[in-house]
Amino acid sequence: MDYLPESTRLLYTELLSQCLHGAAPSGRGLSFVNKTIKDARHWYLQLTVGSQKTQHYLGPDSTELQRLIKKEQTLWKTAAPDRRVREQLVAMLVAGGAQTVGAAEARLFELLERVGVFLVGGVLVGSHAFAVYGNMLGVSWPSEATRTHDIDIASGNHITVGLRNKPVDLRQALLTAEMGFVEVPALDRKSPSTSFRIQGKQLSVDILTPLIGKPQSKPILISTFNTYAEPLRFLDYLLEDIQPAVIVARAGILVNVPAPARYALHKLMTAIRRPAALQTKNLKDSAQSERLLRVLLDDRPGDVQLACLAAKQMPEKFITQLRSGIKKLPAALGNRISEYME
Repeated sequence: MDYLPESTRLLYTELLSQCLHGAAPSGRGLSFVNKTIKDARHWYLQLTVGSQKTQHYLGPDSTELQRLIKKEQTLWKTAAPDRRVREQLVAMLVAGGAQTVGAAEARLFELLERVGVFLVGGVLVGSHAFAVYGNMLGVSWPSEATRTHDIDIASGNHITVGLRNKPVDLRQALLTAEMGFVEVPALDRKSPSTSFRIQGKQLSVDILTPLIGKPQSKPILISTFNTYAEPLRFLDYLLEDIQPAVIVARAGILVNVPAPARYALHKLMTAIRRPAALQTKNLKDSAQSERLLRVLLDDRPGDVQLACLAAKQMPEKFITQLRSGIKKLPAALGNRISEYME
């Protein structure tokens, strides 16, 4: 593990600032088409991904709908200069050693950002979040630490998103944030599945939500997106403290991630909680946690103290499993975390 050059760290801060300042949608792959049906005009959003084109109904022609379409098209045009600046920042970051993602993953993250998943509180909680922490903390993780292919799951790469089940008017949120008024249907809303695949891509999105109360395995409806999520015990610990971050790809993709110290402690707890049969995944979680904690204790020890303080407010089972995970860390590192848990 090496620290990124100071110039690269400053570039990341600038890109994050640019992304937080305002959206810069390009309209890439999006267009508006109209059709005449029974003597009435209707509007559709056309989404083009590779050679595939799909059309999604927006509504009957009206002054208001035309106004929104025009507003969106104007936004694409006016955002072009900002996008060029951000694209240049991304190029310089990659040249400076920052972690990036492949083209397919970038496109998927861009779609998730576009539909407002992160705007209304969605949080990246899997290994992709760990990769983001490298750029956020100014370090370069070893390649094996950021690999997202899970050998226990044959379906390929997984992007894991945690959501709270709270009512949010997504359409209004998008309008207010000047990010576009249409929800690109990257997720199949008619399916009760909690895992979704982007058509033609070897990538999937897993949707999780905190399990509160009695144990259950039945998917929970997330009213925000009219889709289902897999309930996961103690996920609320991650979602209670989230931070904005940027995926270094395209023009910078703004996402949410858990506070890195909470992510590290949660991984320790999860590695104990998971069945021993998933040893490979447990070892990976423990390794990610150890790397994060070493960086944080050197540069941001207060973050670890606050995460431990929050952990002590969790149910006793969480605390017991976390303490067991801490004992598996190298002695010096584990002793220091244990002190914060006293």
